Amino acid sequence: MRLTLVALATCAALFGCQPASNTSEAESTTSVTQQAPSASEIAEETKRLNAWFEEKYEEGVLNSPIQLTFLGRTERQDEIDDFSEQGSLRNIERSRKNLAELKEKFDYDKLTADAKLSYDIWVYLAESAEKSYEFRNNAYVFDQMQAIHSFFPQLLIAFHRVSEPQDMQNYIARISASAVAIDQLIKGSKDVAKLGVRPPYFAFESVIDESQKIISGQPFTDEGESSLWSDAKSKIESLVAAEKLTDEEAEQMLQQVKDALVNELQPAYERLIAWQQEDMVNATELAQGASALPNGDAYYNMMLEQNTTTTLTADEIHDIGLAEVKRLRSEMEKVKQEFGFEGTLQEFFVFLRETKDDERLYYPNTDAGRQGYIDDATAAIDKIKAVLPEYFGILPKADMVVKRVEPFREQDGAAQHYFPSTPDGSRPGVYYAHLSDMTAMPKRELEVIAYHEGLPGHHMQIAIAQELGDVPTFRTQAGFNAYAEGWGLYSEWLAKEMPGTYQDPLSEFGRLGSEIWRAIRLVLDTGLHSKGWTEDQAVEYFMANSAITEEQARSEVRRYLVLVGQATGYKVGMLKIQELRRLAESELKDKFDIREFHDVILGGGAMPLSLLERRVVDYIDAKK
Repeated sequence: MRLTLVALATCAALFGCQPASNTSEAESTTSVTQQAPSASEIAEETKRLNAWFEEKYEEGVLNSPIQLTFLGRTERQDEIDDFSEQGSLRNIERSRKNLAELKEKFDYDKLTADAKLSYDIWVYLAESAEKSYEFRNNAYVFDQMQAIHSFFPQLLIAFHRVSEPQDMQNYIARISASAVAIDQLIKGSKDVAKLGVRPPYFAFESVIDESQKIISGQPFTDEGESSLWSDAKSKIESLVAAEKLTDEEAEQMLQQVKDALVNELQPAYERLIAWQQEDMVNATELAQGASALPNGDAYYNMMLEQNTTTTLTADEIHDIGLAEVKRLRSEMEKVKQEFGFEGTLQEFFVFLRETKDDERLYYPNTDAGRQGYIDDATAAIDKIKAVLPEYFGILPKADMVVKRVEPFREQDGAAQHYFPSTPDGSRPGVYYAHLSDMTAMPKRELEVIAYHEGLPGHHMQIAIAQELGDVPTFRTQAGFNAYAEGWGLYSEWLAKEMPGTYQDPLSEFGRLGSEIWRAIRLVLDTGLHSKGWTEDQAVEYFMANSAITEEQARSEVRRYLVLVGQATGYKVGMLKIQELRRLAESELKDKFDIREFHDVILGGGAMPLSLLERRVVDYIDAKK
């Protein structure tokens, strides 16, 4: 969620961008006089296509130093991606060439069913990338959610591995490269600002605050140590302990780190802060949705299509949200009664959000309370691990851990999130929790968030995808919002079927609260960007239909305002997966196997919902 710009910078390198149908009518229709391809022809064409996919994927990933690091690879470890307009153009042109080559070189009718799926996913990604590029000047560069400004320290601290002295030299080079990237992004922000595209007023405050935190403490200032400085020292000390550096060499290397931080990275962040302070005065006092942007309605429609992988309109999504909110409120009424609360549902919301000193509801706002949250979230995930083989045939090899968000990017009440493991499992997946304010972390939500971010949610889906060995590599890395977040939300619901989960009414209320949260998102995202809703109007609707605090509600609404359309993918994706499960259960009856069904959903990697439906229907037909 926080890496949208990074994803855009790397996606174009991998996939074509020329809008085109998957196959022409001539290509997809076999003449009655044309002989069907033989099994050997199909095998040969599929083999050629898969080899081409591997070649193009490797070319693309080698073009992204950041993606290489995420994958646990060491090539170009001393570089950062090119965030300039020229860099984006080079990627798009390379991608267009790839797509033209795909359509010219391969015969769609001579492919296996799974190879056709790979072909269609590639083309879908190509078309999506082109549409995104068309509206690139509508996207905000700096905001509180994508947080590209805080990504560079996070890359160094959490993902840049150091086991040899050269790795540390690469670390130093990356500090300098990060400064260049920040300046490229500043230029991009200035360019779109000239077109009247700038984030809402509150995003500026967050970017300034987080940027100031990054360059606070030694060696930037005297008070305390910055996170980057502590990390660099720790990594250098590990090299000394491994007898790979002498004390003298370590001192020299530490001075190099200091020089790069103070002379290059700090001035870049100071330029970013200055630019944000300068442009902040031009932001409107009332946050506006996408419809206020140049060509805003078309931009929003594109973002809905990208984020849901459907053709649902804003009005249709809004109505689905209203219906789901109504249904879930009735479910919450039942749980409220089971808990023993005698007031109205609205009064129960108030009780849950305002009773901060009840140990049934919240952890202490102390270090002990924070550790308690991490321990309990880990225990909830471990409980799921024990029963996974009963629900899945394919299991992830990589482990996962629960961690607190780093101080320089931690925000009170902000959404929890997940960072993937490496394909080889050498780095575990990480469920990150914002724990600076424990009064924003109610106990009732602990289980449902752990299941969504960890198991059987994001870690399950992403780790399995990355570890797949029987699909082209690009499919193991492809991402689709509705598929991924739809699976995460489906996982919250699926966990209810597993033994030992949601044992008390409050935890079940937390699950319903999480689901209604996603239903509310359908109403609010479309309301804000298509129907002229104000920030305050959206906050009021949120609090009227959930136990969320005003601070959380405002944080969420502000998220929707900057991540245009992203919030719609969760519920749309969940509803589609539930629909496909009902279809499989209805068609297969006693032949239905929950493990097989989940393997079909996860075993092909992420894909648009229409192609996921095709995969499930093919499975049903084959099983019957």
